[in-house]
Amino acid sequence: MSDAPRGLPAGFYARPVVEVARDLVGCLLVGDGAVGRIVETEAYHETEPASHGYGEPPRPTPRTRTLFGPPGHAYVYRSYGIHACVNAVCERDGVAAGVLLRAVEPWAGLERIAARRPGRARREWASGPGRLTLALGIELEHDGTDLRDGAIRILGRPVDAPEPRVVTGPRIGITRAVDLPWRFVDADSTDVSRPWPPAMRAARA
Repeated sequence: MSDAPRGLPAGFYARPVVEVARDLVGCLLVGDGAVGRIVETEAYHETEPASHGYGEPPRPTPRTRTLFGPPGHAYVYRSYGIHACVNAVCERDGVAAGVLLRAVEPWAGLERIAARRPGRARREWASGPGRLTLALGIELEHDGTDLRDGAIRILGRPVDAPEPRVVTGPRIGITRAVDLPWRFVDADSTDVSRPWPPAMRAARA
């Protein structure tokens, strides 16, 4: 259909990572027969110490090679040896910049998502980076996938969906560079991970 969401162009990712992180909110993430609408992201850049690419000088390791590669690919890593986390690589080739996809709102393939998240309430299916990858079947084997036409894909915002009301706040789950307001959240979504950003908490008080 002509009004169906389309894949994002290569140039979408070849921009400052903070811009991409904000613009990804509301887009669709496709993985293994299921789709989620992205409702929460975080930006990471090699110039700040919370990034996997941080160093003097920044240089890739076997784990972070994809992060330093060309934009528009998935950087997937294991967090604390437990869950996979997925990032969209941004900026130019050679710069470690990525957007962590923190949460999605289940959009399609709900039966498949529910089977992967047994015993969980729907609001807990994909409200966190590890939950998200479990819900959409994303694993380490997807590291390096082209997000335009690979096994994991990101599509544009649905044409009939309202523009997301994005609020910002500090990133969570880290201990360094905690002051940077590089977390972007759809303030009207109930599928955002906790704790909510201060602006979102204030609006719902």
